[in-house]
Amino acid sequence: MVIGKPLLTVEQIQKRVKELAQKISEDYEGKELLSVAILRGAFMFFSDIVKLIQVPMDIDFLIASSYIKTESSGEIRVYADLREDIKDKDVLLIEDIVDTGLTLSYIRDMLLARNPASLKICTFLDKKERRKTDVPLDYVGFEVPDEYVVGYGLDYENKFRNLPYIAVFKKST
Repeated sequence: MVIGKPLLTVEQIQKRVKELAQKISEDYEGKELLSVAILRGAFMFFSDIVKLIQVPMDIDFLIASSYIKTESSGEIRVYADLREDIKDKDVLLIEDIVDTGLTLSYIRDMLLARNPASLKICTFLDKKERRKTDVPLDYVGFEVPDEYVVGYGLDYENKFRNLPYIAVFKKST
């Protein structure tokens, strides 16, 4: 296993998270927000951004994935659903990375069926080159190339989540 040099540094990440939090705070001024993290990958981004959002909020979590090692299986599994009723609430879904868009599209449809007042999506990373289904993204941290990345919550076989930066991962042969 080989991890390359940082693709996104700690400083770049912190600066962008602050910018996103400011924009979200402006967009939700005067409203109460329900921020939902898609775990496990979004935990670092979620923690950092909700601390900086300046509107009243509740938080909730769901766990879903379609990945096995470095490839999307195409089968979306929800391991843990929301505890909160989202009917008539302003919901901000916070994701670590949008790759094929399949998992996020599935989750979005699942949540929209519960009739929230609004549903917006914030993703830390957007890998547009791999998109298989279109999903609307309201807030994007960074666009990244079609490389497997780890760090800042993203993993390979549940390793490297603790890196404070984003790096390209290559499996050594």
